[in-house]
Amino acid sequence: MLRYHLGWEDAEGRPAESTGKRLRPALCLLACEAAGGQAERAIPFASAVELVHNFSLVHDDVQDGDRLRHGRDTVWSVWGKSQAINAGDALLALAHIALAETPHESTAAASRLLNELTLEMVEGQVMDIAFEEQTDVSLDAYLAMISRKTGALFDAALALGAVAAGAPAEMVAALGRCGRQLGLAFQVRDDMLGIWGDVDRTGKPVAADIHRRKKSLPIVFALERAEGDDLERLQGMYGAGEPSAGDVAFVVGLLDSLGAQAYSQEEADRHRTAALSELTDADLDERAAAEIREVADFLLERDF
Repeated sequence: MLRYHLGWEDAEGRPAESTGKRLRPALCLLACEAAGGQAERAIPFASAVELVHNFSLVHDDVQDGDRLRHGRDTVWSVWGKSQAINAGDALLALAHIALAETPHESTAAASRLLNELTLEMVEGQVMDIAFEEQTDVSLDAYLAMISRKTGALFDAALALGAVAAGAPAEMVAALGRCGRQLGLAFQVRDDMLGIWGDVDRTGKPVAADIHRRKKSLPIVFALERAEGDDLERLQGMYGAGEPSAGDVAFVVGLLDSLGAQAYSQEEADRHRTAALSELTDADLDERAAAEIREVADFLLERDF
């Protein structure tokens, strides 16, 4: 199950190539180099972050009832929910084993940091699920949620890279803040793709997040800005069952009329700018910092 989820094998155990973007471990290695270390020193930390991320994905698919991820059947849809929970738990245990594979004197501090930010990520997931039952989620509350659910692990990736390099606390904190803002930009872009993404690129149905009645940033924006009958219909739809094709078309049209896509893009740009500001203010190796900037650009331009 783990090899399947990680994209190394298909469900029959045959070799496969579907490994995802691997952004978090890449950022961990780049952060180590940017902080003056050798990337190899950060490999156990990068592995741990990626395994924690995948633990969250396996459980998230169970909680959301998602049958597809990157165009492949999810673990629970192949092996059932009970086994998927076991698979997620195993990934979390492997993350701690990976972290222990390093001889760093900083392993204990790194373990605490990763555990604290994993807990914050789980808090964000709790908030996200709670929002499903609410019709009055504010933009501030939504951004606070994704700062935890998505931002925390990006924070961990860059901060742990700096820890692996033996960087001072101020640099560790600055790279962590950079990661937090990159995580926010990543999630906002993900929210946009969940509504306006190309099915051939995302591997998800058109307007997938609307079909799931997911309160992503464009929807929360619409709930704050819509008025009258439009607001009443939108609230009613997000409190009911499976939306009809007409409901989905209504929501897409309402989002367009309110400028939700432009707002979301501005929000993603804002967090990218904040992330790059943290890089500029820190005393980093310029080549590696430039590569982190390239990743930041990718986060806002990606279509999958």
